[in-house]
Amino acid sequence: MANITLPYGRENKTVCIPDERLRGILVSGAHGYHAEKQEREIVRDAMEHPIGSPRLRELAKGKDNIVLIASDHTRPVPSKVIFPEMLKEIKEGNPNAKLTVLIATGFHRETTREELADKFGEEYLDRDDIRFVVHKSHNKEEMKEMGVLPSGGILKVNRIAAEADLLISEGFIEPHFFAGFSGGRKSILPGVSSAETVMANHCSKFIDSPNARTGILDGNPIHKDMVFAAKTLKLAFIVNVVLDENKKVIRAYAGDFDQAHREGCRFVDKLSGVDAIPADIVISTNGGYPLDQNIYQSVKGMTAAEATCNPGGVIIMVAECGQGHGGQSLYDTFAGGRDKNEIMKQFLDTPMEKTIPDQWEAQILCRILLKHKVIMVTGAPESMVRDMQMDYAESVEKAIRMADAYLGKTDAGITVIPDGVSVIVRNTKK
Repeated sequence: MANITLPYGRENKTVCIPDERLRGILVSGAHGYHAEKQEREIVRDAMEHPIGSPRLRELAKGKDNIVLIASDHTRPVPSKVIFPEMLKEIKEGNPNAKLTVLIATGFHRETTREELADKFGEEYLDRDDIRFVVHKSHNKEEMKEMGVLPSGGILKVNRIAAEADLLISEGFIEPHFFAGFSGGRKSILPGVSSAETVMANHCSKFIDSPNARTGILDGNPIHKDMVFAAKTLKLAFIVNVVLDENKKVIRAYAGDFDQAHREGCRFVDKLSGVDAIPADIVISTNGGYPLDQNIYQSVKGMTAAEATCNPGGVIIMVAECGQGHGGQSLYDTFAGGRDKNEIMKQFLDTPMEKTIPDQWEAQILCRILLKHKVIMVTGAPESMVRDMQMDYAESVEKAIRMADAYLGKTDAGITVIPDGVSVIVRNTKK
């Protein structure tokens, strides 16, 4: 009997699976990677040896309007580790520098002061030389038009970022279910872009592309737009980290937004790549807090299961989702009980300029539901889960029994992905 720990919110759940049923456990190499240095030292070393760029302290000299784009409350970026090192480097190059920290909410809700204090430390929030601004993608007055994306969409971004004389960012690199990898250029698009621009970039045609998948950059139309946006805004320097299962820094990459990011992606690709182990039942998670706060975000962990689940099989998604669905339009798409084939057709028939909020997440969820039954083990209301055309279970054990009943057998193979957002599942024939 295998006892497997699954992250769930800020805690864990444990599931016991008979040896004869367990096909395998897909785990990122980051979960067993041991860094030889402390987190701050890893970040400092990367900044002292930037890739394709002068040091940040050199870039900061003579700059009066420095803007740092930072991740929001939905991302486990350890800003308490990264930010002090970036600030120190800026001050070494420009002691009188005043810094604007622009929170890259993308299409998410606004980050609260309490969440900012938790991410950065209360001591930074009221300093005279630092101001924090939360990006609001729907506020048209705060946006500046910067041209046309390769896709044909209009590039509109936060004016604060567009008018900076030095634009930098922090972030982290992990597999991303349609942008290939997080980090780097994503701090601009979707990070500080307008809702209109985000929706064009996340249009149904691009989401449907076979290259808009986990671990793929080359040929990915979504990535291409993002790189263009970062170049247009002259994103000058990034500090991106790679995290282990405890959200601790194990690697850092600093320098040119594209070169440093690519180097980090190569490391993550090697570290996180796993071979698919096909099974009729696949258990996945969203890696716990903060990525499993809602169903919207939890679709990401489902895509890892999708890549290794047999056609017609069952995905068991273990995610706390204390904030519910996380997207009203995502919920509304499925709550009417419409046929999923009709839903997908509507998505694919929707032109870029008519993309609606959360359409991309709903499209991916619909793709999964067309191929698999999904059972959620979650703190979200049971009625909400069922309204969204998924099944609900109070425990992982109950979900397995439900899957057995659905499949009509009690010996179906089970593959477990303890952290679905941390792996790149490869070698699948689907």
